Amino acid sequence: MNHQFFRLNLLLIGFVFVIASCQKTVTPPAPVLPLPTDRQLAWHEMEQYAFVHFTTNTFTDKEWGFGDEKPSIFNPTELDVTQWTKTIKEAGLKGLVLTCKHHDGFCLWPSKFTEHSVKNSPYKNGQGNIVDEVEKACRVDSLKFGVYLSPWDRNRADYGSPSYIEYYRNQLKELFAAHKPVFEMWFDGANGGDGFYGGANEKRKIDGKTYYDWPTTLNLIREMEPNVIFFSDAGPDIRWCGNEQGYVNQTNWNTINVDTLYAGKGGIQELLNTGEENGTSWIPAEVDVSIRPGWFYHAKEDSLVKTPEQLFDIYLSSVGRGANLILNIPPDRRGLIHENDVAALQGWKKLIDERFNTNLALNKPVKVSSVRGDTPKYAGETVTDGNKETYWATDDDVQTGNLEIDLGETKVINYVLIQEYIRLGQRIKNFSVEVEKEGKWQEVAQGTTIGYKRILRIDPIEAQKVQIVFKDSKACPVISNVEVY
Repeated sequence: MNHQFFRLNLLLIGFVFVIASCQKTVTPPAPVLPLPTDRQLAWHEMEQYAFVHFTTNTFTDKEWGFGDEKPSIFNPTELDVTQWTKTIKEAGLKGLVLTCKHHDGFCLWPSKFTEHSVKNSPYKNGQGNIVDEVEKACRVDSLKFGVYLSPWDRNRADYGSPSYIEYYRNQLKELFAAHKPVFEMWFDGANGGDGFYGGANEKRKIDGKTYYDWPTTLNLIREMEPNVIFFSDAGPDIRWCGNEQGYVNQTNWNTINVDTLYAGKGGIQELLNTGEENGTSWIPAEVDVSIRPGWFYHAKEDSLVKTPEQLFDIYLSSVGRGANLILNIPPDRRGLIHENDVAALQGWKKLIDERFNTNLALNKPVKVSSVRGDTPKYAGETVTDGNKETYWATDDDVQTGNLEIDLGETKVINYVLIQEYIRLGQRIKNFSVEVEKEGKWQEVAQGTTIGYKRILRIDPIEAQKVQIVFKDSKACPVISNVEVY
């Protein structure tokens, strides 16, 4: 009995010790400022969505309408917005941003503030409202809905005067009162130049920095739609990537200093494309590119639609570098997404599904160089558990480290995907990917920034163990997810 009592005491002491160890308090890593807002985090998780350019330009074969187009030219004979949303959803895109008004000033809804709109076109005998139709189709297909409303208007006689700003805001209020929720508002830096301007047929120059009084306009919209994301060259929520070729730089900081950026100012493309390591505002990049050479449909470009492989490369150089992708898919004169575009999108989705079908690292064991506070909460297995809210972290004074994943058996490796826990900021500055071959580690890829997501394509190689070495970081590494394909 005495021996049994002794053993029982030992067991109880051990149990208490385990409980005490599990209750060890280890504080989370301090955030590296600036941080994304909740609406920016939701935007990051969308990753990719569609742009739809459709207006009188579709029927005049122009990219930028002059503003003198007669509304009667807008006459899609087979328009079916459910074909748009079905195609977009099946391509794996999460939303749709519609050009409600481009530079020509023609409105795809029956705005009460202008006659230059769909209400004076043959479409549905002037009773159509394409904005409304598209939004409803998006809801049916579980796509988020966004709007583009060009600040430049080559049709308006009062463009360049204060009354035009009132007109522009009235139209924004019209749109945002009728359509909720709107996930993104898109406006670009094309402002001022030649135009019809109500018959003046002249060039007009405006000061883009002051003319629109953007802070007042954006506050107006934010009051109506608190969670909307604003895109422009310089934000304030998301920024242009500096090109329309479908890529952001391999070094891509989500942060910039807004006082160094100004929509319309030259010489900022590289800054927009890379961001700033010590930027004071979280303004991540959005990559805008068209599936065709132009942004509007042109029959002469039917043979120039990007191939599935080209679209896959764009995916890797946008989403795969921590940016979001907005892919333009312009309907044709029938009002349908052309068969060539549909085929390319289907092929692209097939490539993504095939190449990222089975995550070889899911729930696999992980060895790490160190663990924050030696507590299981920050252990290596958090990067392979499939839970985006768990993460591996080191102690504050440890800004380098490595994690090793054992796949269990030799596999052919083509891609490695890494994500930081960006709720605590962006940190990683330099890292490499290695695989074990004949007992030695062999580097197969290297990178600088990671951010929300980084996908590295490597030359196919057989290996059982994969190691990621974090060589430099702004603070202790905080890694939420690693996937191997």
